[in-house]
Amino acid sequence: VQLVESGGGSVEAGGTLRLSCAASGDTYCMAWFRQAPGKERVGVAFIDGFDDSPTYVDSVKGRFTVSRDNAKDTVYLQMDNLRPEDTAMYYCAAARIGFPSLARYLYAYWGPGTQVTVS
Repeated sequence: VQLVESGGGSVEAGGTLRLSCAASGDTYCMAWFRQAPGKERVGVAFIDGFDDSPTYVDSVKGRFTVSRDNAKDTVYLQMDNLRPEDTAMYYCAAARIGFPSLARYLYAYWGPGTQVTVS
């Protein structure tokens, strides 16, 4: 499985970005993680591989939306009302699990990341 993120950039607070993750190979559950400088990588959004049901961490609920286009093998993260604390490198990850989880150790496949900066 290979994953490649795109769509990062620099925006002002309150702005919007849409991240994409193109996947090759078989994927099941997908998630977005982020890592700010000097901090651990943490999960922010999960999308189930069977019914596309999403799960979010509290800090992004109501602002971020995760979705997938199976025909394009692509997962998206729509980020609205961005805040400076959303600044981080964002990573797409894939896991062959059958339950919602944002635990890093469950994800075997990772993209190289895309930078999001909110000022």
